[in-house]
Amino acid sequence: MSSNSRRVPTLVITGAHPRLINEDLAPTAPAGRTWGAFSLFAMWMSDVHSVGGYTFAASLFFLGLTGWQVLISMLVGILAVYGLMNLIGRPSLRYGIPYPVVARIAFGVMGANLAAVVRGIVGIVWYGAQTYFASKAVEVLVVTLVPSSARLTHDSIIGLSTLAWGSFLFMWLFQLVIFLSGMQRIRRFIDFCGPVVYVVMMALAAWMLWQTGFSSLALPLRPPAATTAATIGTMANAAMLIVAYFAALLLNFGDFARFGRDEAAMRRGNFLGLPVNFLVFSVITVIVTAGTLRVFGTAIMDPVLIVSRIGNPVVVVIGSLTFIVATMGINIVANFVSPAYDIANLYPQRINFRLGGLITSILSVLACPWLFVASPQAITLFVSIFGAVLGPMFGIMVADYYLVHRQQVVVEDLYTLSPDGAFYYDRGWNRRALAALGIAGLLSIGLALLGAHGVIRDCGAWGWLIGAGAGALVYRGLAGGLVMPPASVRSGWPGSAAGR
Repeated sequence: MSSNSRRVPTLVITGAHPRLINEDLAPTAPAGRTWGAFSLFAMWMSDVHSVGGYTFAASLFFLGLTGWQVLISMLVGILAVYGLMNLIGRPSLRYGIPYPVVARIAFGVMGANLAAVVRGIVGIVWYGAQTYFASKAVEVLVVTLVPSSARLTHDSIIGLSTLAWGSFLFMWLFQLVIFLSGMQRIRRFIDFCGPVVYVVMMALAAWMLWQTGFSSLALPLRPPAATTAATIGTMANAAMLIVAYFAALLLNFGDFARFGRDEAAMRRGNFLGLPVNFLVFSVITVIVTAGTLRVFGTAIMDPVLIVSRIGNPVVVVIGSLTFIVATMGINIVANFVSPAYDIANLYPQRINFRLGGLITSILSVLACPWLFVASPQAITLFVSIFGAVLGPMFGIMVADYYLVHRQQVVVEDLYTLSPDGAFYYDRGWNRRALAALGIAGLLSIGLALLGAHGVIRDCGAWGWLIGAGAGALVYRGLAGGLVMPPASVRSGWPGSAAGR
């Protein structure tokens, strides 16, 4: 590989079928494993330090719990996420493979396309929504710097004003330029995003404390629960909300873990980026949110609105730029990288990571995200159907890798269509995994829809856990006869590999 190449070095898989491999789907070579603990830590900062992450963390303090009860719930939930991320990240770290290729272990070399499409659709829709949210910050910035541009906000073209369209297309193109520059440039960008947002959020918290002192932290944000049992139940729901918040990355964290130096670096990066970072950022959000009660007379959970209410043009500019960067960061981590790989996995002979990213961007516009986020019914239906399937897929993949294959995988078999390959199953499809996904998915979706319409008690945040548990149990039961003892497989690292 030439020194000026933007591609990450990969391994050559002898005899790989062209329908299953390209340079982006091939295993990462040791020379390409350059992500240390800080890069993974910065990745998690980019995911958490967003407008959505701020609003989510602040909302937990409105559940009727005291501050210490919220922090206990957060600690339990984020420690669960930390453990689950390490589980799903290990096969990608060990073999250097992205999520769509890991999915081949459980679903088959062709069946993995289904798992990739489901995760890809979720990413594309939310990619468009996050781009739209960032464009609103761009719009605020433009109006602040050029007040006369406000006249461009009074018309409507397919649901957006002229200024809104300009802001959206600017944000769409700006992200695309960065995203298509390759994973190494993406890593450098997210190394920048998380820390810079921290600086601004800490400054905002300091300003709030200067305005109100520490007295605002004693203000109740919502009346407490009536009974001890209700309090415990609310704390458990809060913990599960945190797990559900990370549901998408609980599938495709391997897209980043594949570049990790070793498991120790992955665990350190995950620990700093999840338990430590999430709790610190949450404390900052409650300081700021509680402070808005004193300063503005109402609790404001939208940080963009907070900086606009301060009234200082310099603060508005810095705040808007910060939240634009923050939204781009989470769009990379949660909504862009996975669909890019997932789409490339559908037709690797013609589609690589960059083209998959371009297709992702185009589809995100066609989804008209401004109309989607304006419809609570559309959001509820989307989350109920697609979000409820993410849990079962996680459960199936973890059960298959740890309980069926005993963490032993022949990497060459992930790239072959030979009937002798371990993951060819039935013409490339593992029917047991599909059956488990169907059963657990119907259970998860059914509970979500019935709860949303008041037919049964809403299981809410527990939907992901129910789906993941059902997926794992059903698949383990169906695959009982497929359990492979470690002695029956060859070494997991391809012996014929060479630098590409």
